[in-house]
Amino acid sequence: MFILANLLQALAAVLNIILTMYMWIVIARAVISWVNPDPYNPIVRFLYSATEPVLYRLRRAVPVFAKGIDFSPIIVFVAIIFLKQFLVQSLYEMARSLRYMG
Repeated sequence: MFILANLLQALAAVLNIILTMYMWIVIARAVISWVNPDPYNPIVRFLYSATEPVLYRLRRAVPVFAKGIDFSPIIVFVAIIFLKQFLVQSLYEMARSLRYMG
């Protein structure tokens, strides 16, 4: 059982890193949206291509409120925090229980 426990723990760690990296990408995208970035800059193009599929779907589902403020990055940020607290911690707990079971 320790092999499955190690697998779940490694999966939780990798998922935590991926979610943290994506959270920072969304934050960077929100910050550059406050200025007029050069659309041909490779960093700006990466941030847009990494976040636009998720943000576009949310913008279609959630209407824009109060003077055109885009709440989709905030919703993605909250969803990432939820996934980190629920899914990642659940995987760590499952790995811990499997380790002590066997």
